[in-house]
Amino acid sequence: MANQLGVLNALDAAKTQWYHFTAIVIAGMGFFTDAYDLFSISLITKLLGRIYYFDPLSPKPGTLPPRIAAAVNGVAFCGTLAGQLFFGWLGDKLGRKRVYGLTLMLMVICSIASGLSFGKSPEGVMATLCFFRFWLGFGIGGDYPLSATIMSEYANKKTRGAFIAAVFAMQGFGILTGGIVALIVSAAFDHAYKAHPYNVDREHSTVPQADYIWRIILMFGAIPALLTYYWRMKMPETARYTALVARNAKQAAADMSKVLQVDLYAEQEKVDKIGREQFGLFSKEFAKRHGLHLLGTTSTWFLLDIAFYSSNLFQKDIFSAIGWLPKAETMSATKEVYKIAKAQTLIALCGTVPGYWFTVAFIEHLGRFAIQLMGFFFMSVFMFALAIPYPHWKNNNTGFLIMYSLTFFFANFGPNATTFIVPAEIFPARLRSTCHGISAAAGKAGAIVGSFGFLYAAQSTHHDRVDKGYHTGIGVKNALIVLGAVNCLGMLFTLLVPETMGRSLEDITGENEEDNGYQQRFSVEKVPA
Repeated sequence: MANQLGVLNALDAAKTQWYHFTAIVIAGMGFFTDAYDLFSISLITKLLGRIYYFDPLSPKPGTLPPRIAAAVNGVAFCGTLAGQLFFGWLGDKLGRKRVYGLTLMLMVICSIASGLSFGKSPEGVMATLCFFRFWLGFGIGGDYPLSATIMSEYANKKTRGAFIAAVFAMQGFGILTGGIVALIVSAAFDHAYKAHPYNVDREHSTVPQADYIWRIILMFGAIPALLTYYWRMKMPETARYTALVARNAKQAAADMSKVLQVDLYAEQEKVDKIGREQFGLFSKEFAKRHGLHLLGTTSTWFLLDIAFYSSNLFQKDIFSAIGWLPKAETMSATKEVYKIAKAQTLIALCGTVPGYWFTVAFIEHLGRFAIQLMGFFFMSVFMFALAIPYPHWKNNNTGFLIMYSLTFFFANFGPNATTFIVPAEIFPARLRSTCHGISAAAGKAGAIVGSFGFLYAAQSTHHDRVDKGYHTGIGVKNALIVLGAVNCLGMLFTLLVPETMGRSLEDITGENEEDNGYQQRFSVEKVPA
């Protein structure tokens, strides 16, 4: 490009190198931890109900009251939403690297603190758990815009989408690991401390040691984050931030010389002339250039997360409703954790993980737009296919599991990946992290709607089948129909999202034109071996 900066051109044209894979692992382990922490709560909510809300007179095991269940499931999302907005903004103000380690340490501290939740009463334990999970979510929220922006700005233009998708794909391994850890811990406790099913011995169906199970599962999330902290701190600031936002040509050249193993020479006076007329987030110029893009990224992520998180967080309720999980009263507390973890691990293995990596493999061939449209379409198809003949699936558990896995496959080989990738590509460098944070926060608003809404909506239409403390809902069948309709809306709003495959970031955002014809001149020489 005539106006493309030399150091950025060197990044765009760089062959895939070791530093690309290092960046994927460093950023990806944050996402591994994010997913582990966000989704592990669904493995332990029934156990929390048995331990802290046990009623010896009830024919069914204790369950979390509606308000408590909604808070435990949703509070981390509230924290994530706040963190995405705050750290997204901070990443553009202070630089990506300066706040990258802070989000990770917040996740480590709050993962451990969540497992150490204390209190003499059930309300005390739940209150401290919710407090720490809010701040855990706050740290997780920061990881979204920062990881996406850093990977986007480090990558070359030919494989940028695949690299950002690979970072996001670590979420699948996080969900899978959560299930595996819960399987191992619950099996070990079940073997060490034998307990009778609830309908045989109510009082002793939950052994006192079961209180350690949920704490160990939550605290394990700190380990992968802690392991990557040092490497995060060693990463240099991205050249796009240093050159285009901080206006430090010398530092950008020095950093990328080390990363790319080439000599880059910069002239600072050229950088000083770049983008003198810059528009802000709330300007008419931004609305004109990127207003529809921001509407497209926020609306599609919002709609996607309503369907994705409501389905993921409440898998255990859906499995129970179709009879794939035994009735709670026929199991001990540890056995129930094991069964829920086994079901969710199978879903992750069959649908969630493969979907992410299909995106990595095909995104630079099919493009973001086609994958997102296709994903929303097939999610709608499979949601309706599950909902409309719903009574049929009660007698065909294997068929239900296959169809349900396919909805997750096309969520991840579809909008769950692309809604993360596109906002990191289509906005100017000085607003990239902020706009990604806004888009991601819209997604988490959808997750809150999905997690709180589905909790009530999926309740049975029959009074005698409703969980204790809840009112009758529209039932799982009608809830699935609503989710299918939400996916159809997602297809519609995808039309606002541009295709970015194979183009440089500055081409996509129009920053080349914005530079008023000035070019920062870098000479590039190979470093002698």
